[in-house]
Amino acid sequence: MSDRRKKNSMPEQSPAERRRNFAEVALGYDAETARCEAARCLQCKTSPCRQGCPVEVDIPGFILHIRNGDFAAANEDLLRYNALPAVCGRVCPQEDQCEKLCVLGKNGEPVAIGRLERFAADYARENLPPAPVANVVRPDAPRVAIVGSGPAGVTAAGELAKMGYRVTVFEALHMPGGVLMYGIPEFRLPKAIVQHEIGALRAMGVEIVSNAIVGKSITVDELMNEEGYQAVFIGTGAGLPYFMGIPGENANGVFSANEFLTRSNLMQAWRADSPTPIFVGRRSAVVGGGNVAMDAARTAVRLGAEEVFLVYRRSRQEMPARHEEIDHALEEGVIFRTLTNPTAVRVDDRGWVSGLECVEMELGEPDESGRRRPVVKPGSEHFLPVDSVIMAIGQGPNPLVQSTTPNLRVNRWNNIWTDENGMTSRPGVFAGGDVVTGAATVILAMGAGKRAAQAIDRYLREQK
Repeated sequence: MSDRRKKNSMPEQSPAERRRNFAEVALGYDAETARCEAARCLQCKTSPCRQGCPVEVDIPGFILHIRNGDFAAANEDLLRYNALPAVCGRVCPQEDQCEKLCVLGKNGEPVAIGRLERFAADYARENLPPAPVANVVRPDAPRVAIVGSGPAGVTAAGELAKMGYRVTVFEALHMPGGVLMYGIPEFRLPKAIVQHEIGALRAMGVEIVSNAIVGKSITVDELMNEEGYQAVFIGTGAGLPYFMGIPGENANGVFSANEFLTRSNLMQAWRADSPTPIFVGRRSAVVGGGNVAMDAARTAVRLGAEEVFLVYRRSRQEMPARHEEIDHALEEGVIFRTLTNPTAVRVDDRGWVSGLECVEMELGEPDESGRRRPVVKPGSEHFLPVDSVIMAIGQGPNPLVQSTTPNLRVNRWNNIWTDENGMTSRPGVFAGGDVVTGAATVILAMGAGKRAAQAIDRYLREQK
């Protein structure tokens, strides 16, 4: 295969080195490599790659700027469409979105769109003076409340601020960013980068209120009827963890991946002097096969577990995690126990985890997801001795806002119902992202936030 048909490789920390630290694994392109990769782009007139981008970034446009060495213009192009380019360049599943539609991918590897997006944003942050951001908020404009500062919320806030609205973001935790701060490990997404990109919102005039739990300290109705907000966007994500419901699951040493990653990311449990340390023990098991499971397993390695097992009921081919994350986990020594399903957590006489009782699985006919359904292999019961168990089998929406907002329509999973414009069953109340769709990707949540901002603008104009 010629160089033209292959992506330029991304430099990384070695597995032996990165197992012992929380520094970023992927080190990014340098300018020469970025220009070389950008030169692979065919600059297709139809731009099929854009069809795969939920926020419709002008992909050929920003890549052309990189090829020409105008990195500032590349970043400016990105920011027209995407408020979080350095974030998306790191965590978006480009292989299933924009890169999937790249023409070069038909006979080789697609252009490394995500790596180039990261490069442009990083170059601007590290080498260029901060671009002046005009505060375009109109002092007499309607007020809009954003509930949640994750990808959907910050995108909606940014789009509305550009239109001149007075926007306040309410965040339950002490740092804005939502899942970008508490859910994705530092070694995949440095928190300073998240805060840098959120800082641009403040410069635009967006107010961010932390430690504000909407549904408890204040309700959606109070925001609208007493505080004077004329529209509300709910972007509270999917932070309620699921458990298997097996015996022993309430033992000491069993964690949800949400708690485990929040302690590590937002509360720095990896520090020796952390006020909120977390126990991993000598041997840890992570149950699940998605990106969250990979994040939890790789975090357990860095927190000092000597052996980390990834227990997944299907085969590696059916894992929903990104291939890159699977490869990194294997390189870092995570032991995959595929076609294996826990049936109980064994608990010692002190109430602590002593292991997992498991069965082997076989793959049967495909289920509604298109993946082959796992069925129990008779007589395959076995025991896996571990000190801690991390459940990473999915999550749903926290019910707090829904339960305190009368006449807000939800489905049986407690996801908020919206119409095609993001409007809920309550006039003036909109929603988007994981709280509507269930757990999905950062960029899909951003796309929902962008569409909702446009719908809020139309709604408020109609009210006038």
